[in-house]
Order: sequence, then structure tokens, then C-alpha cells
Amino acid sequence: MQKRKTGGKLKAIGVCNFYPNRLADLCETVDVMPAVNQVELHPFFQQENALALMKEYGVHPEAWGPFAEGNHGIFTHPVLTAIGEKYGKTAAQVALRWNVQRGVTVIPKSVHKERMEQNLNIWDFQLSDEDMAEIAKMDLGHSEIVDHSDPGFVKMLHTMKIHD
Repeated sequence: MQKRKTGGKLKAIGVCNFYPNRLADLCETVDVMPAVNQVELHPFFQQENALALMKEYGVHPEAWGPFAEGNHGIFTHPVLTAIGEKYGKTAAQVALRWNVQRGVTVIPKSVHKERMEQNLNIWDFQLSDEDMAEIAKMDLGHSEIVDHSDPGFVKMLHTMKIHD
């Protein structure tokens, strides 16, 4: 991929689910840094150390699961709901805005037009430092969706057939 990038065939290289140890190993080994690292980032798994390392290497963070796949009642969570009420926003909009204010690109998933529109309507408000601090307290410090550092999970991924 590096040859394709330096040869002009690719605009950028990205990685997905590279935890800090893997990202550091990669970045210390390659000539072309990944432009982006898609990782699980939401109020319950904030990965501050991963964000700091990405910043150090100039790798942009992108949240593939900004709504924690609906876990922990994120759409009705009292902290997010209370913050949202101050701005006339939903808990989901607060969760998206929180990640964006941290410099994270978000990939919210929805098939409903109304929710897609809500997901786009996060640019007319800014969370206060106090709001950000309250959301920081929600961090559980680990994923409850997928643990990519679990060798058993990684082995299972390698048994999956993706293409015919």
C-alpha cells in the first residue's frame, strides 16, 4: 500500500481498530503514516490515550461506533439528555458533538431520515467545558462491543469469509 501511495495510485492509507500498541508499532515501522484510524469511540469508551497517540503520529481519529451500538441507554442517558436539554438537542446529538469537539470524525449509523437529519444538525451549538467534563465521567475504560486485543476474537475474524 505504501508503494501505491507514493506511486500516486492512492490518496491515503487508513487503518481500523489499531489500539495504541499496534498503532505505535505500525507508525514506527512504516514510511507512509496512515491518515486515519477508525476506532470505537463514544462516551462509554473514550480512549484518551489512543487519541493522544494518534495526535502524536498525525493520524486522524474516526469513530465507527459513536452511539455505542445503542448500549447503556445512550439515547436516553440522563447525563446526555440533561446536557441536550440546555441546547434543545437530543442525547445522540450531544454524543456526536462531544466527539467532534474532541477532533474526532464520526460515522453515525442510521437508516431513518429523521435521525440522519438530526445527526447532521450538530453544528449550531458547542458543549461547554463543564459539559465535556460531565461526559468524561461516563468513561468505562473498555469496550463492551468488541475487544480487538483478544486473540480468540482475532482468530475468529480470520475464519470469516468476506468475498466469494
